[in-house]
Amino acid sequence: MTQYLLSVWADESTFADMSEADLQRAYSQVDVFNKELEASGSWVFAGGLHASRTATVVRSVNGEVTTTDGPFAETKEVMGGFWVIKADDLDAALVWAAKGSAACMGPVEVRPFQDEPQ
Repeated sequence: MTQYLLSVWADESTFADMSEADLQRAYSQVDVFNKELEASGSWVFAGGLHASRTATVVRSVNGEVTTTDGPFAETKEVMGGFWVIKADDLDAALVWAAKGSAACMGPVEVRPFQDEPQ
């Protein structure tokens, strides 16, 4: 089975505009989705992330390390959380991503992990 990263992307200002009831509904829906993933055997790992303003970017060039406040990319949408799942193929991963997107009420990007060298 291949492992896939299902990353959740959103404009962080959207969360500031959400009602407490909508936020709680999203959290509850994600909990149900997580339990479904676990029960299916597809669950590997998942996590939600703090706001992008808490990020630190580390660069190591020619032995010199610099750190700057994040996020790394100047973009409106940032990764807010993720799942790492196991799936038979991309089609199966996309089915899980559709369920995850519905649960968290936002877009989910699907990317396969590279195979490990032999």
